Amino acid sequence: MPLFCFNTTADYLEAARQMAVTGRAALARLLAEEAADRVTDSAEAARILREFPGPSLRKEP
Repeated sequence: MPLFCFNTTADYLEAARQMAVTGRAALARLLAEEAADRVTDSAEAARILREFPGPSLRKEP
């Protein structure tokens, strides 16, 4: 697996899609949540999260 450099929302989305394809749904969801946090448009954030369904796996303090 290639090493990732996460600088943009697109980087997080690409990694999330790759994780989903390889059966790593939990990691895909976490990456998608990070991507959604980085967009300013709430509709776009919702679209990103719909692409990777499931409950949030984040552990907030």
